Amino acid sequence: MALPLLPNTVSFSLLTTPPKVPRSGTRTRFARHRRFLALAASPESKDDKTASSQKSTKLVTFLGKGGSGKTTSAVFAAQHFAMAGFSTCLVIHTQDPTAEFFLNCKIGSSPTLCNSNLSALRFETTQMLLGPLKELKQVDARLNTTQGVLEGIVGEELGVLPGMDPIFSTLALERLVGFFRNVAQRNHNKDKFDVIVYDGLSSDEMLRMISAGSKARLYLKYLRNAAEKTDIGRLAGPSVLRLVDEAMSISSSTTHRNGKMSTEIWDILEQMLERGSSAFSEPQKFGCYLVIDPDNPASVATALRYWGCSIQAGAQVSGAFAIASRHVNTESEERLKKTFSPLPFAFIPHLPFGSPLDWNAIIPNSVNENARNLLSLPASGSSSVTPSVKFDAARKSVTLFMPGFDKSEVKLYQYRGGSELLVEAGDQRRVIQLPSKIQGKVGGAKFNIMDRSLVITMR
Repeated sequence: MALPLLPNTVSFSLLTTPPKVPRSGTRTRFARHRRFLALAASPESKDDKTASSQKSTKLVTFLGKGGSGKTTSAVFAAQHFAMAGFSTCLVIHTQDPTAEFFLNCKIGSSPTLCNSNLSALRFETTQMLLGPLKELKQVDARLNTTQGVLEGIVGEELGVLPGMDPIFSTLALERLVGFFRNVAQRNHNKDKFDVIVYDGLSSDEMLRMISAGSKARLYLKYLRNAAEKTDIGRLAGPSVLRLVDEAMSISSSTTHRNGKMSTEIWDILEQMLERGSSAFSEPQKFGCYLVIDPDNPASVATALRYWGCSIQAGAQVSGAFAIASRHVNTESEERLKKTFSPLPFAFIPHLPFGSPLDWNAIIPNSVNENARNLLSLPASGSSSVTPSVKFDAARKSVTLFMPGFDKSEVKLYQYRGGSELLVEAGDQRRVIQLPSKIQGKVGGAKFNIMDRSLVITMR
């Protein structure tokens, strides 16, 4: 039954329920995985030379309830990519030593080579805040914007305040993956890896990071408006912009940078945010996987919720992993696969603590073949991704794929006439631009339980 919408806003009911390859020798399997990963790590291009020059680092991360096995999955994935021949860096942002136990390697605040093709790095905010401050000081020394005030700040005295961790981890991660930078700027990165596997502070912070680019574009729009149309903005804006431009190396050339006008810098910032936000929706650049503890119903429900939240944030989930358990039988395994269908699904082995792990035996083990295949799945060849939005001009309807949400958690807004929809769910807001043939006011909405999708009818 379609539910009518009240003017401007509405909360409406939703109901949710919550390749196997023939075996061959280890060398043959890993050769195949290298070919698969090459497709995932490089953007498609008509010109091979252009594609090679634009090869980007792939970011891989995992979402799930705390204690479900995200660190286990991250270490397994990092070892897999490294053994497949890709320069890989495992990045963690906690003081939890679990990854060190699994790798038998001490992890510091700079990349440490743990074994062939595999480095590990621990983000520490106390160290990460020193870099941007140093760059600002160097730029200020040339431009004299603050008349020496910045030079008087002793970075080593500064502590970490609440909210600073995700900000600086986002900046540090951007230096490694280069989603917001152009090709020339990415190629100047000295710590260039094929794959970055990120085990961050929490799944919720990762979702914020995914949506940061698209959300920041609106803030940038309002800031630019204030800078160009207010007296204080016109007075302070050019100096602040130049300081930011120099410190962040927004312009690709120092010579060109010195002659940049404020309008050009604003345009470049907008383009950077657009590049960054679009990268998270491209499977060849970003791989996001759910992690489930099959023995914990709360873990299953949380993974479903994060599936929907990742769509709201602007990304697509590539697959789901469950940590192997002795309590899982064929029936429960099929139930899990059905719950997360149509996502590819595989089990990752439970890793014991204590004695050092033999990864040369763990990764090639035939028991883990499905997990390897899922990580190696070519982004361009995956048919398991359900479109997050589908438009039907004939029926004048919009279908939103929204797994994991309850009816009371979804709201619709229309603020700019009938040209767009604002969908709020999972503490995320998503703006959907409507095609001209579908534009109009919302007439009603109903939820398809089988498809876990919301069908919105326009009038």
